[in-house]
Amino acid sequence: MQPAHDTQNLPALDDQARHAALRAVLKLLDLWQCTEKEKTALLGVGRSTLHKYQSRPESARISNDLLERLSYLLNIHQALRTLFGNRENVYGFVRMPNHNPYFNGTSPMEAMSTGRVASLYEVFRHLDSLRGGQW
Repeated sequence: MQPAHDTQNLPALDDQARHAALRAVLKLLDLWQCTEKEKTALLGVGRSTLHKYQSRPESARISNDLLERLSYLLNIHQALRTLFGNRENVYGFVRMPNHNPYFNGTSPMEAMSTGRVASLYEVFRHLDSLRGGQW
């Protein structure tokens, strides 16, 4: 799933694909050791909605906003898998302080946890440029 820059460019996915993306991201957030607060910020949902998604992801109504967030998170994960060969970095990089521009000593997780879709985009963009040797 390529990340979209706005909700008008999202791929047309059936409910089964949307729910598969949600399940994959929920698993990823656990592997990133996200707190409940981080999960709600990354997904742009409230606590009760998060709990519903975690207990019954197949019943979730996946809006275009949530789909865009899922897309960025999955693409961030794919970029990390391309950049790093070891599990520790693939899942730990988001917690490591980063001194490159944009992060200025904060971790990618701190940047992504603002709750803004634009933050997910910026983290993806920086990882994608690193993947292309531009960082």
